[in-house]
Amino acid sequence: MRTIPEINKKINQGRAVVWTVEQLKAKVREIGISECFAQVDVICTGTFEPMESSGAFINIGHTDPPIKIRECWLDGVPAYAGLGAVDLYLGATVMADYGGGSDNLDPSGIERGGGHVIEELIAGKQVHLKAVGQVTDCYPRAGMETMISRETINQFYLFNPRNLYQNFIVGVNAGDRLLYTYLGPLLPRLGNAVYSNPGAISPLFNDPRLEVLGIGSRIFLGGAMGYITWEGTQHFPLQKRLTNHTPIGPAATLALIADAKEMDPYWVRGCYFKNYGPSLMLGVGVPIPVLNEKVIQSCGIKDEEIVAPIVDFSIPRRVRPTFGLVTYSQLKSGKITIEGKSIRSAPLASISRSREVAEALKSLIDQGVFTLTEPVAPIPMDRSFLPQDHLSSPITLE
Repeated sequence: MRTIPEINKKINQGRAVVWTVEQLKAKVREIGISECFAQVDVICTGTFEPMESSGAFINIGHTDPPIKIRECWLDGVPAYAGLGAVDLYLGATVMADYGGGSDNLDPSGIERGGGHVIEELIAGKQVHLKAVGQVTDCYPRAGMETMISRETINQFYLFNPRNLYQNFIVGVNAGDRLLYTYLGPLLPRLGNAVYSNPGAISPLFNDPRLEVLGIGSRIFLGGAMGYITWEGTQHFPLQKRLTNHTPIGPAATLALIADAKEMDPYWVRGCYFKNYGPSLMLGVGVPIPVLNEKVIQSCGIKDEEIVAPIVDFSIPRRVRPTFGLVTYSQLKSGKITIEGKSIRSAPLASISRSREVAEALKSLIDQGVFTLTEPVAPIPMDRSFLPQDHLSSPITLE
């Protein structure tokens, strides 16, 4: 048995042994679980994938005379202003509408959204702000228009309600027309298959029961030090699992936070899915402290030992038909087979940049500038998933 303070002492002394999760998996095959436990202190996991339930809190500072912002646009992208007078929340998937933008903003950039503005602020670029205020005795100003940057605002931090899906689905389309989805275009008649999770290198596959990670665990988020703050939205740890404890579909999720002023745009990239909307590509690295041999056993999981469900998006329902389960080793081979047909498969996540995340985190720990934290509370593992099945019929908007 080891403790996190013991591991941190070795990190501070430059004696900690840190491996990426891919190095660990190779070592398990070479020397076995017990010998790996004797050698390694920290295992670094990583992913770089779209995480649309992300966004940034921004405090722009008070004006003179003061303003109580109730509508706001950042480069034509609406930001939520139902908070304090000059507090904003910019969601990654908010689409530009240019309703409050200045005349010099180009509406042809409609394939932009909150994720792009977040990236630009992190990169140090100036962003146009236009705000409409609610006039009160405390806040007499009716509106404002200015340029802001990360240097001219107060707090600017990502608070992401749902990141790091423990597993996800594989999207296919058995219908007759092209579909534009949150997995990107799905070609008709099973023309392609898209998966979003990078598989066995992904953080939560390597702590399947969340026995090591918890609320307060320090992570790498967008190039900055961040923390796990809570369970994520749509957290569903009761998903069915294989005998190795890994889930067969979407399961646990986490809420994450970090200072965006310390982030690097290399790890935070706005993106756009054609005919679906904007999102945010995020690099997230999670260090797993090697407290016992069970940690090694969990992190030794291989792509051929984890699965995802193949879901048919041509049926527009919450519960869609599936074509069964497929292993990540099959997905990563570039082809899977459905009903005797060979279908091209491709990842939505960047596998190469996911590896880079793990390497970047390893480097920080090796340098002694990134230490581990003890969780202050566990992530709940008894949450069920509650749908809105009581609705009698869809509402038609005229």
